[in-house]
Amino acid sequence: MFYRLGKLATRYRWWIIGFWLLTAVIALPFAPQASQVLKSGGFSSPDSESQRAIDVLTQKLHQSQTIVQIIFTSQRYSVDDPQFIDQTQQALRNLRSWDQVTSMTTFLDNPRQVSEDRHAGYVNIQLKVDTDNSPKLLPELKRRLQQVPDLQSSVGGSPVFYEDIQVVSENDLRRAELLAFPFAIIALLLVFRSVIAAILPALVGGFAVVISLALVFWLGHFTDLSIFVLNITTLFGLGLGVDYSLFIVSRFREELRRGHTVEDAVVLALETAGRAVAFSGLAVTIGLFGLTFFHINMLHSVGLGGIMVVLLAVVAALTLLPAMLTILGLRVNALPVRVPRLRRGVVPANNDVTLAGEIDAQHGYWYRLSQFVMRYPLRIFFPVLLLLIGFGLPFLGVRFSAPDASILPDYVPSRAAYNLLVARFNQRETTPILMAVQTKGNVLTPDNIKNLYYYVQRIEADPAVERVDSIVSADPRFTLDQYQLLYAHPDLIADPYVGTLLKSTVADNTMFVQVISKYGMVDPRSQTLVQTIRNTQPGHGITVLVDGGTAGDIDYVSSLYSDFPIAILVISITTYIVLFFLFRSVLLPLKAIIMNTLSILASYGALVLIFQDGFLHQILGFTPLGFVEASSPILLFCAIFGLSMDYEVFLLSRIQEAYWQTGDNKQAVALGLQRSGGIITSAAVIVIVVSACFATADMILVKALGLGMSLAVLIDATLVRGLLVPSTMRLLGKWNWWMPFAGMQRRPPVLSEATGEILTTGTDTKAGDIHVGGKR
Repeated sequence: MFYRLGKLATRYRWWIIGFWLLTAVIALPFAPQASQVLKSGGFSSPDSESQRAIDVLTQKLHQSQTIVQIIFTSQRYSVDDPQFIDQTQQALRNLRSWDQVTSMTTFLDNPRQVSEDRHAGYVNIQLKVDTDNSPKLLPELKRRLQQVPDLQSSVGGSPVFYEDIQVVSENDLRRAELLAFPFAIIALLLVFRSVIAAILPALVGGFAVVISLALVFWLGHFTDLSIFVLNITTLFGLGLGVDYSLFIVSRFREELRRGHTVEDAVVLALETAGRAVAFSGLAVTIGLFGLTFFHINMLHSVGLGGIMVVLLAVVAALTLLPAMLTILGLRVNALPVRVPRLRRGVVPANNDVTLAGEIDAQHGYWYRLSQFVMRYPLRIFFPVLLLLIGFGLPFLGVRFSAPDASILPDYVPSRAAYNLLVARFNQRETTPILMAVQTKGNVLTPDNIKNLYYYVQRIEADPAVERVDSIVSADPRFTLDQYQLLYAHPDLIADPYVGTLLKSTVADNTMFVQVISKYGMVDPRSQTLVQTIRNTQPGHGITVLVDGGTAGDIDYVSSLYSDFPIAILVISITTYIVLFFLFRSVLLPLKAIIMNTLSILASYGALVLIFQDGFLHQILGFTPLGFVEASSPILLFCAIFGLSMDYEVFLLSRIQEAYWQTGDNKQAVALGLQRSGGIITSAAVIVIVVSACFATADMILVKALGLGMSLAVLIDATLVRGLLVPSTMRLLGKWNWWMPFAGMQRRPPVLSEATGEILTTGTDTKAGDIHVGGKR
């Protein structure tokens, strides 16, 4: 298949380039607009209890969960001063008459919205629109909010949070692109030492990114996609597009040095490196496909975006790149870059090559390293294995949480408002536990009031509860009989507080209850309280759904990690099957999966040390969270699993080629590592550089992904590939190539009697066919 693809690419090279140019020209106007159709939310599951509670409250009580908080502060006046109150009313005047406002609760309506020093108070404004569309109303809201002389106002809440996510994500992307492209070009110049050869991989990556972003713009009109698709698309498009092209261009130049014609070099490059690129892309796609199993839209849409860009990168590397190479031919080495050599013995680009394309391969660094490792396999295998496991041990102490404004930098409005609330207000009051309680029949019947009264008393008896706000706990002096008498004639209620509470929290068979915990939102004792409420059966036909910050956090983590084992299983099994057919070996795919897992485990440990415990936070420029954002390990697993498999496929492909040539497992490992070591290291450096550019992001979620990928690839390219792979393959010996099913054993390729080089890979030929010089 890859032989035929190579022949097609050389024959129809101008048509292929024309097609890609036309596609890019069509995509170019739409790619910059991709962010306009992306959503900032998508962190909740529609099936979670907290979301179902929101749905009930919205449907029955018409309560909007889209709340903007306006915080008024003054150094001169306290909230009790008439000047503070008058200026607050003046600032809000135009907002009260706005038709997009459902309700407004000021610190005058609820004294608990006053800061502890009484020099600040906040106002909750409920908007009619849903959370995803609420950022569109913010410009008008800020225009209507009047500035007053003695008060400072800060605007926060979920709409501002989602708007800031959008802005910060776009800024992070621009910064990463400005850094990544120049550094990638510099790295490619150092690898190829030719301007033309260095530009080709960058062009392939650029084409993949531009077309993918245009597809994201189109797809976003039909389904909800997360804003984080932008970062993933650019990260994978640039990193893998450059990587895949790097392998093919390198193999093309190698075949040219062996004396092949340009057309034959292209065909042979696709038959070998191109085949590995296709399987590698399939492995990465499988990893990202695992994200589509999650009910959280953010992960689901990131998986879709990642799959699109990876497939485009593979197709571009297998069609556009061979077409360009055919046209360039020997000019691929044009505009050479003179770089001082760091050591002697490096093979010049234009040297003639001897057996298997190596000049004295046994003196190469990777050959000597692998021979040393295979001389003492057990002494190296176990210490390195224990070291990688040790890197992952901090993950045992991980604490997961849902994202809030703390994942954003301090300079954005939502984070500034969040910091203000945390520093000056009772945080427990701003993050209550919300309950949607439904009864059989009207809530206000005497029997339902009785049942609800005793149910609320059971909740109040919990030592973690500060208080419960409901119609049956409005006044601790009231008895059950008094509540029943009071609500028998609701139209006659004279108390304004009770009347307002009844009107805002009860509708037919639905009642809204707030529980204030004695502890913070992410405190384990508050989480235990939520679970206790959920596990407490009210009886008498009463149903309860629990929402709020703590409940939403629990549901978010639970939804992610109930789906995660399924994703791991599907990814592992599918990857094993793909590698099984690629290498026709039972043990090599299993070894590759285990090696990948060790790299991921080490990056998980770093995730906890850095983002939860704050190690190096000053250098990396962020405030420690005290927890790990729950989706980060899942994103890392799906991304790194495929990316690490990328290098494993290229390495094992070269080892397998060497095994066909020599028939000696030990020699094959050493030769395969030597032949692939330099180019895989170069590819890894480029991915590390690109990922590190995304680690400069202000958004902690993106920073964690970029940093985690950089560390995992670094570990994979050094400890795993340089030490664990050769020691493991030495210990397994002939079992590396064991295939119990005789009919599935892969036919060895045809080798040149003169040079020992591969003339055909042996899998795509009919019986009796031999490819020599690109001909049958």
